[in-house]
Amino acid sequence: MHSNSRSDSYAAAGVDITAGYRAVELMKKHIARTRSEGCLDDVGGFGGCFGLPMAGMEEPVLVSGTDGVGTKLKLAILTDKHDTIGVDCVAMCVNDIICCGARPLFFLDYIACGKNVPEKIAAIVSGVAEGCVQSGAALIGGETAEHPGMMPENEYDLAGFAVGIVDKKKIIDKNRMAPGDVIIALPSTGIHSNGFSLCRKVFDIDSNNPELYVPRSELGGRTIAEALLTPTRIYVKPVLQLLERVHVRGISHITGGGFYENIPRSIPDGLCARIRRADIRVLPIFDMIAQWGNIPERDMFNTYNMGVGMSIVVPAQEAGAALEILRANGENAYVMGDIISAEEKIILC
Repeated sequence: MHSNSRSDSYAAAGVDITAGYRAVELMKKHIARTRSEGCLDDVGGFGGCFGLPMAGMEEPVLVSGTDGVGTKLKLAILTDKHDTIGVDCVAMCVNDIICCGARPLFFLDYIACGKNVPEKIAAIVSGVAEGCVQSGAALIGGETAEHPGMMPENEYDLAGFAVGIVDKKKIIDKNRMAPGDVIIALPSTGIHSNGFSLCRKVFDIDSNNPELYVPRSELGGRTIAEALLTPTRIYVKPVLQLLERVHVRGISHITGGGFYENIPRSIPDGLCARIRRADIRVLPIFDMIAQWGNIPERDMFNTYNMGVGMSIVVPAQEAGAALEILRANGENAYVMGDIISAEEKIILC
């Protein structure tokens, strides 16, 4: 395959198209893990095809999300660890669309690199495939682009795009929210994929600070680098189980902007999320960032998830059932606040 497709002139300009073919062959085994009944095509065509599962839906609605990994990639490149960063890319997309109540169907990735090293590209895609498996999405295509001169040979950027489906009548409607509703926290695995520009400054990451690689008791024996590279948690499957049995009135994916930007997006005017600061289970890595960087607490909550990757609002009478369902599906969920009447959208007290 592709035996006649080679351009010495293009290779001399910095683009090896045969490396691209090799990368595709190496990644196929990872992509195969994500196949679902909706897949209609093999990788390698010009477009990914997917049959829509609309059975039982009155008004199917497609929900899309796109995002990248951001400067977390700097640490992956520095440590030469590329097999988990793809999970972050998928998570940032599918965790967004589940906030509407949509089930992810498929995912496409885009990798731009200074030099195409097939084994590295395959490692990146292995992480993407793992994220797809965790979320139930099929990896139906993507693109790898070699950009010599645009970035150093060892660097790359990673972004993705996901599409999900939900019956229109089941789209989560925040206007059903009411005073007395309960706010449930779903724990994060750590930094996830936001705030890394500040992390890079605090820990002097760009200078390859030796402190990054020292095992730390406060991190359970992990190094700072290992803690920071922990993949973003994907909440899709537990939340889908919850939506089947509980009246969910709001979901927030806590990403860049932290609590102050993300939680209010799921709160209607006239209502406020009252978060009890003492109930939030802050992870040690956030304490380290605050201490090492002398970062005020409000800035920390306005930048990071602080140990809460997703918040879910449910009626008070269903909170117990919601916690039971989430815990049965692997989430150590807990109550961190409630909804009150107020002009402010969020209060940490």
